[in-house]
Amino acid sequence: MSDKAKLTIDGNDYELPVIKGSEGETGIDITTLRGSSKTITIDNGFMNTGSCQSSITFLNGEKGILRYRGYPIEQLAEKSNFLEVSYLLNYGELPSQDELSKFSNMVKDQAALPDGVKKIIDQFPADAHPMGVMAAGMVALSGFYPDLIGEYDDEMKYKLITQLMGQAKAMACYFYKRSKGEDPVAPNSELDYPSDFLNMMFSTVDPEVAKALDVLLILHADHEQNCSASTVRVVGSSQANLFASVSAGISALWGPLHGGANQAVLEMLEAIQKDGGDHKRYLEKAKDKSDPFKLMGFGHRVYKNFDPRATIIKKACDTVLEKLGVNDPLLGIAKGLEEEALKDPYFVERKLYPNVDFYSGIIYRALGIPTNMFTVMFVLGRLPGWLAQWKEMTETKGVKIARPRQIYTGFNERNYVDVDKR
Repeated sequence: MSDKAKLTIDGNDYELPVIKGSEGETGIDITTLRGSSKTITIDNGFMNTGSCQSSITFLNGEKGILRYRGYPIEQLAEKSNFLEVSYLLNYGELPSQDELSKFSNMVKDQAALPDGVKKIIDQFPADAHPMGVMAAGMVALSGFYPDLIGEYDDEMKYKLITQLMGQAKAMACYFYKRSKGEDPVAPNSELDYPSDFLNMMFSTVDPEVAKALDVLLILHADHEQNCSASTVRVVGSSQANLFASVSAGISALWGPLHGGANQAVLEMLEAIQKDGGDHKRYLEKAKDKSDPFKLMGFGHRVYKNFDPRATIIKKACDTVLEKLGVNDPLLGIAKGLEEEALKDPYFVERKLYPNVDFYSGIIYRALGIPTNMFTVMFVLGRLPGWLAQWKEMTETKGVKIARPRQIYTGFNERNYVDVDKR
């Protein structure tokens, strides 16, 4: 393939560099296009636009491939743990035992929240949406750590990464307890990450359930240039501090088209239950083009054949349900939808398989996590990916502040009319 692409506009030819990725992806570098031709490209939703070159995550939706730093997600879910994967995403290599111990201890040692942030969280009403609390609490942290704002050296980045990993978990659990009218449980440095979370939430820890939660966090840790990761990069490109950049990522994830998908699954199941619980009838409704009902948690915008994460998380889901022995009608409806859809020709032919959001919602429901906190769980899982994306951006030479262009479609020049003549 030529290393140049030729574009003809109004009879003039322009040559643009062709960039190839390590997995064979091809991109056309249009950096100089506007300067040389006074022309820009239009790409609604940036679906065909590469915003950066990154070595963190590789995703192939057609083949169902997801790799972190080259490691298949299947291997990491089976053999690794969430904090080790977090280190891998941010530092490019699997850590030695000493490196992992240091990283894990830093996360544990910095998990406590400043009293001032606790007081801020205390001001929220008990029924406030946890994502609003998380976004506000995250940016509020910037006021308590002025020494962690400014020029970032390697030591400061390491401190920030480990600190936010610990404090985000503590923040989520603190507000949950407050919303329940219960006393918050302090982080326990003797416990691993998922066990400490379960202890702070429910004052109980089951090793198998903790392992299943750990796998779920790994599966959510990064997903290339998605909406929230791109938001973190965009805000970070202005040299806003990391607290503000992550807070922006939380707000982007809050949207129902992004992080709210597993919440939408549970809301769908609740609607089916209220209507009698006949999941087979709702599968037929989903196949009826004239019916507005949409089956949530099936298929994926990026993965066209199967979601590799869903295969892994299904096992974790089965483990949690069996271990907890939960007798929940909603979970029965979910299992019925799953079993029927996987053998229904309509869904099989269209590759409408249960995705990671379908199973994660079931797990969270079984654990007793309230529906409006599902997206917060996504925050905890995706945080190391946001941090890695921010870190990579700050360490890449020549990164410019994000500033998309537009095609103006409004009025041409008009003259002002005095108010008494309108």
